[in-house]
Amino acid sequence: MIPLLMYVAIFVAAFFIVTKVVQGAGLKDYTSLKTVTFGDESAVRPNRAAGIISILTIFLMWGIFTGSSLLPGFLHAPGPYEGTTTFTYTAEADGQTDDATVTVVVHPREQATEAPEVDPGDGFAKNDSAAIAQWRTGLIRVDRNDELGRDAGATVVAINGEPIAPGETVSVDGGSVTLSDRGTPNFEPTKGWQMEPLYLPAPEAVWTRSLEIAGAGFRNFTLIEHLGYSLFRVVVGFLFGALVGIPLGYAMGLSDWFRGWFDPIVEFMRPVPPLALIPLVIIWAGIGEAGKIILLFLAALWIMAIAARSGVSGVKISKVHAAYSLGASKWQIMRHVIIPNSLPEIFTGARVAMGVCWGTVVAAELVAAEQGAGMMIMTASKFQNTDIVIMGIILIGVIGFGIDMLMRWAERLLVPWKGKG
Repeated sequence: MIPLLMYVAIFVAAFFIVTKVVQGAGLKDYTSLKTVTFGDESAVRPNRAAGIISILTIFLMWGIFTGSSLLPGFLHAPGPYEGTTTFTYTAEADGQTDDATVTVVVHPREQATEAPEVDPGDGFAKNDSAAIAQWRTGLIRVDRNDELGRDAGATVVAINGEPIAPGETVSVDGGSVTLSDRGTPNFEPTKGWQMEPLYLPAPEAVWTRSLEIAGAGFRNFTLIEHLGYSLFRVVVGFLFGALVGIPLGYAMGLSDWFRGWFDPIVEFMRPVPPLALIPLVIIWAGIGEAGKIILLFLAALWIMAIAARSGVSGVKISKVHAAYSLGASKWQIMRHVIIPNSLPEIFTGARVAMGVCWGTVVAAELVAAEQGAGMMIMTASKFQNTDIVIMGIILIGVIGFGIDMLMRWAERLLVPWKGKG
């Protein structure tokens, strides 16, 4: 909740500072847009300042809540407790009570630390010590060295003078103590607001591991080879899907027979997630490259077919009539009217299909693959190498974004008339 509130606060502050102060402009009405067609991307252009601030905000919050060394200390969120603390427990046995002190050393998880030696003191309750890693808890058997232990009926009745019963918790310096159902104190160090490195390592840790993987490779393949295999599968699967899907979409858009025949199949397969087809594809084609490419082909096929069908159906009939009135043949109408006017929809579908294929190949590589981004992530997760997992996720996102930007560039180059009627 705290990171979400911080993110919203940064968003609101950046919005008003950039739009009101720096750019001197507030919200505009819709008459200021280039077009009244809200589905056209030329209507609203991304604010570059907002994009830069958005990315910096994500990395800033990542560093804040992981205690990154890239940020000054005053920007760090409160971290987990580290150091030595004590608490006193009161034991009761045979109608008498006695106090003893427990010394707890809270240490970083990656550093092995022994419990310190302490003077047991007088009385039947003896002083104890324990070493507990950050973000962990530890049961402290305080009765082990007591003269009157649990077997003699001794029970812990208070922590730091505050009465406690099984299941209850008392706050102490550096953490809290909860009495278990059997009466054993369980010490939990204060976790703070920072994420444990096991779940979210700092940015510099991910960067360092990325350099190691880029140099030494991972599981007998270099990082470039892993990403190259994934990209190759996506491109081949998408091309096959486009080669079949686009003609199928044109046929469905131009012929009522083709539309009636294939529409139930396309509309049935369209909402089926490609990942649901993985078991069937493995049965049909095995776990090799053919199976992965077939899966990506099916992921792209229906999207491209629907995009081509929508593009043909969206061609204005007035343009067709105008071409006929000028003596154009059916092929000329197809070449100069239908195809050019359907290309914007096809490119939009291609961008969606590439995104779906890229996400699908990563999931497909989670099952029986020797190379690829998905295989790298799955193998790293088994050994709790979170830095490699995050590295893979970032690379997948960057490559996916790069593919989308490349297709946008191709669309602007090949379909310059999009959004211009």
